[in-house]
Amino acid sequence: MYKYELHCHTGSVSLCATIPPKDLVRKYEKAGYSGLVLTDHYSPMTFMLHHYLRPQNAIEYYLSAYHELREWCGDSFSVLLGLELRRYATVNDYLIYGVEEDWLRKQPNMLCWNEKKLCKEAHRQGYLVYQAHPFRPMIRRCDPQYLDGIEVFNGHTDPACNAKALDWAKSLQKPMTSGSDTHHTTDTISGGIETETPIRTNADLLDVLRHQTYTLLMPEGYSEI
Repeated sequence: MYKYELHCHTGSVSLCATIPPKDLVRKYEKAGYSGLVLTDHYSPMTFMLHHYLRPQNAIEYYLSAYHELREWCGDSFSVLLGLELRRYATVNDYLIYGVEEDWLRKQPNMLCWNEKKLCKEAHRQGYLVYQAHPFRPMIRRCDPQYLDGIEVFNGHTDPACNAKALDWAKSLQKPMTSGSDTHHTTDTISGGIETETPIRTNADLLDVLRHQTYTLLMPEGYSEI
């Protein structure tokens, strides 16, 4: 069996995080994971003032942590590119899987996109979009018709909010994901997915997510699915 993290950050890009890329890889290797999807924040808080309105001009900065992670991982550990996007004037976060560097470099200011536009453009490329921690305070649930799934366990979210996310996903019959939402060296690794086959590429990841050929990783005692 293979374990993969679907939600984590580095201190190099996500300003709310502190863990260096090297330590992130070592932390997950030590925990017995086979890889991770880096979902650094792509949000108004990520980019310095001179790039606030044109974050696309700082895309190499955004990708820098991903490149550094790739340098530290060995052949037996997979590092894939994803992102956690938050638009202007909202606290909603969307996890996007399958992201390719060249596509990201060609995009305009994605922070201006509404959720319909975001999902349309992601789906045009064959990417998948999940709403992250949808029941945190101040967050508005996205129109389910635009979503490919819902994050039902988040390691940085109150258990009651996670339980509501689980119930919401069940009521909608939407695919579910789990993520530790790692930000710091001291954070507990508590989420992700487990698969019977290895995930080496974004194509592998998308296939596993679409066909739901995985088991959710969550702390012992969390609600049964």
